[in-house]
Amino acid sequence: MSLTSDKEPRVIRVTCVADADGRLTFDLPLPAPDGRPHLLLKARPRKGVADPAARRLPLEAVGDGRSRAVLEPLPALEEGRWDAFLVREPAAEPERLGSGPLDLRVLVDGARTDRPSPVAVRIPYRAQDGFLALRTWLRPAHAETDRIEVADGATTVTARLHGAGAGDGAAVRLRGRESSAERTVRASTDGDGRGFRFTVDHAELTGGDGAGVRYWDVDVLPAPGAAPVRVGRVLDDVADRKHSFVYPAMSVGGRLVRLYYTVDNDLAFEVTTPG
Repeated sequence: MSLTSDKEPRVIRVTCVADADGRLTFDLPLPAPDGRPHLLLKARPRKGVADPAARRLPLEAVGDGRSRAVLEPLPALEEGRWDAFLVREPAAEPERLGSGPLDLRVLVDGARTDRPSPVAVRIPYRAQDGFLALRTWLRPAHAETDRIEVADGATTVTARLHGAGAGDGAAVRLRGRESSAERTVRASTDGDGRGFRFTVDHAELTGGDGAGVRYWDVDVLPAPGAAPVRVGRVLDDVADRKHSFVYPAMSVGGRLVRLYYTVDNDLAFEVTTPG
């Protein structure tokens, strides 16, 4: 049976459902396919990567004129952004798939379950052009932010480690982007060795060897000598936080200090001069 008809819309819109086990199910409004069609997930090109990764998911008939592809939790996808395509037969040109309804309810409270290492995350989302895409993270460990309190002189962050545990001497490191400047603040840890809390004095980011630094990235060092773990928020249903979670800029010594999320949903500070 053909995948095409005169009544089909030009862009096929896909329904995507996430389940509690990390599985993603894609339903296409197309009848039972012939010719070995599949749903293609293709990583967007990255600098220095000549051949972007791809994952092919077979399409199976599910009745009611629909077909389905399933992305299992394993193997994990590489970190980045992935676009979804329909390939009607092996030699056919891939067709971009539009985003229909996304049922991501099980992802909302994703941070409540401790994740093992490596921490693998995938969030389907509707791209600005209306097409279906995935935002994925794959890291040895991750520190998920929770409560953030911004005051006149300091910002306090509560977070939780996934894929690692915090021991004695845990600390948070702020690194000046494209700079050798660093600041280290103490992290107070919970009894379970996962949760931690730290406070950043805004004045520490505006003087000394960091006077010319605009951006400060935030890592937690779970123990002395341990590998740094990036602090951010990825364990829910929000693929892009940068423009939807905005914190106030606080004045200190004629500068403005603002906490923000990067394009990768990682936590950072920005220091600017008014005017």
